[in-house]
Amino acid sequence: MEVKGRQLRDKFIRYKDGVKVYHMGLSTFQRIAKEAKACYKVGQMVLVNTEILDEYLEQFRIMDDEFYK
Repeated sequence: MEVKGRQLRDKFIRYKDGVKVYHMGLSTFQRIAKEAKACYKVGQMVLVNTEILDEYLEQFRIMDDEFYK
């Protein structure tokens, strides 16, 4: 969905869409979503809460200035 020139992400996405949004492989996305406890099972479908996943990913931010030199 696009609003006023910017992309808005859905709150819940399927694994295959998460691979595209987060630019990572399927098994990596599934593992991270499970580690974040961001998965919801609806029948046979699994949805990932992007808000929970984003919050989880923030833990991995590199704060060391040496990394950026």
